[in-house]
Amino acid sequence: MNYFEFFDLEPAFFLDETALKSRFYANSKKYHPDFYTMESAEKQNEVMQLAVTNNKAYKILNNFESRLKYILDIEEILGEEGSNKLPQSFLMDMMDFNEKIMELQFDFDRTTYEECQKEVKDLKVIFLEEAQADIDAYKYKNTSPESLENIKLFYLKNRYLLRIQESLLKFADA
Repeated sequence: MNYFEFFDLEPAFFLDETALKSRFYANSKKYHPDFYTMESAEKQNEVMQLAVTNNKAYKILNNFESRLKYILDIEEILGEEGSNKLPQSFLMDMMDFNEKIMELQFDFDRTTYEECQKEVKDLKVIFLEEAQADIDAYKYKNTSPESLENIKLFYLKNRYLLRIQESLLKFADA
């Protein structure tokens, strides 16, 4: 089941989060198992599955990163884990960045740490700006393969940066 259809929403990278939350709460009430205790076991199971779908769909659609991945999955543009390729130039830039992080592991320096955090933030903004037009123009099952590839590239770069941010969090208390 398509989670956007479940909530009766148009697939989009940027959602009306108030509408999403409202539909989630309405479904939570509608599919609450306590309201179906007198129904058949089959109906109770059906409602339980709808409640699980409601929770899972909300969790995925309520978060930009997971929503982005979900859309790329339903558009069948995202390959299996490990099969998606990033441009060599990006990977070379990230290799330099990863060297800075390794240096921080051996010899922590607050200034370098803060510079790395700022650089990651700045890169995330740049990558979003590069993909913004394609993201804004997105129409479910009616977007050019080139636009979907650009969005996929944004997703992969952003995911890489999230891993770097996680690495940097290890130094947060230093």
